[in-house]
Amino acid sequence: MLRLTDLHLPLNHAEAELRGAILARLELADHQLLSVRIFRRACDARKKSAIHLVYTVDVEVDDEVSVLAQNRTDAKIGPTPSMQYQFVARLNRAPALRPVVIGFGPCGLFAALILAQSGFRPLIIERGKQVRERTKDTFGLWRKGELHPESNVQFGEGGAGTFSDGKLWTQVSDPKHYGRKVLEEFVKADAPPEIMYVSKPHIGTFRLVKMIEQMRANIIELGGEFRFEQKVDDLEIIDGEMRGIVLSNGEHIPANHVVLAVGHSARDTFQMLHRCGVYVEAKPFSIGFRIEHPQSLIDRARYGGYAGDPILGAADYKLVHHASNGRSVYSFCMCPGGTVIAAASEPGRVVTNGMSQYSRNERNANAGIVVGITPEDYPDGPLAGIDFQRELESRAYVLGGSNYNAPGQLVGDFIADKSSQLFGAVLPSYQPGVSLGDLSTALPSYAIEAIREALPAFDKKIRGFAMNDAVLTGVETRTSSPVRVRRGLDFQSINTRGLYPAGEGAGYAGGIMSAAIDGIRIAEALALAMTAAK
Repeated sequence: MLRLTDLHLPLNHAEAELRGAILARLELADHQLLSVRIFRRACDARKKSAIHLVYTVDVEVDDEVSVLAQNRTDAKIGPTPSMQYQFVARLNRAPALRPVVIGFGPCGLFAALILAQSGFRPLIIERGKQVRERTKDTFGLWRKGELHPESNVQFGEGGAGTFSDGKLWTQVSDPKHYGRKVLEEFVKADAPPEIMYVSKPHIGTFRLVKMIEQMRANIIELGGEFRFEQKVDDLEIIDGEMRGIVLSNGEHIPANHVVLAVGHSARDTFQMLHRCGVYVEAKPFSIGFRIEHPQSLIDRARYGGYAGDPILGAADYKLVHHASNGRSVYSFCMCPGGTVIAAASEPGRVVTNGMSQYSRNERNANAGIVVGITPEDYPDGPLAGIDFQRELESRAYVLGGSNYNAPGQLVGDFIADKSSQLFGAVLPSYQPGVSLGDLSTALPSYAIEAIREALPAFDKKIRGFAMNDAVLTGVETRTSSPVRVRRGLDFQSINTRGLYPAGEGAGYAGGIMSAAIDGIRIAEALALAMTAAK
């Protein structure tokens, strides 16, 4: 097949127009074009008066050799590259000691899946509950203010990505097309087929629940085993090598190949690793608030007269501002047509995040507006970022009323440095509720100053972004892991052989897709190591 890139067509073109554009580009008669498959469809909205779609397609033609020769000087026409996933190792019988995967978020999911498909029969340890039970517990916090420390937005089957917008794109380098493998597995598990070709695919929370269950069943069918509601409390390390793990119930499991995919909120696990002598270091992350606007405002600002077009859907945005105090402020985890959610995992603390369903049809758009910080801001050791997060989350809990309500403030009042009393045109979506007041003490002064400067600057890019009635909700602290569990080129801990730090929690990913890709890389490294050791 041949791949054609950069085919531009009107937003609401007829199906025949795409075929016509292909024929024109290749200078073919209709009968010479045997089949067409859309590989990528993107939207170019740089000019709101002339929004159009941009296609990459794979086509089957009559006499491909002649067509290639005829178009040899066109860099946008060439052979379709192979993107089929290739397994690096296979086992035909169960290993003497099965590999252990700690954590079943996106990274652990794909590490376990690849290992299972390769015949390694992994054992998966997940501290939280199965996804449906976990969902009930999560709703308990949102609807009743009842937090379950081991079953919430952060902990449980599917990881933090289950309660998110379900974004499935990333900017990480992916020369081996692992991202394609991720999308293919999701479609097998009943994800919408369109995720294979739209430029910014997403799934949404409710669809993710069913998909995760199907993928778990597939891993079990391939010989994998799950232990839910069991936490790893200790590691057995002898002479710098993994020898086993100890669960919270006291059970010892021999293991010399362990994937550590615990997510960015497993603070007690990071403390345990440090206690066991595994090399851990502090890393940068970001802190800030969630901001909510009417989705219609974002749609008009981004799409003009095309706002509401079903092909475009709910508009998103990505914003960055470099403040005069040297801090960078940026939008994070933007959720079109979504809700702000309670994402705490520890009692007496408030954390916000964002979530969307597949339809993205809620009235508000939301995003994190966050400020980058570094270990220089929390210099007291490798785990100091955890203490820093906890301090801000505890302060937010008190500011919100000590009942898991989140503290909030209208954007106009925040910029003017005055307390908010009443909501305006924008009603917040966070549950259990938002307590209006003054957010100026919710974050360090340098973060408040930077965000106050950034909001009017963002308004110049998206008209209405600094509208008086937009709502800020605090606090956003779980943008990424506050630690990095250092690993070498072989993907193993730099001082603990057989331990494979992976995904967001170890500091090597950010988001569903990059975490899943890292899980595949880790599984391959582990499979090669186990095969070589036989």
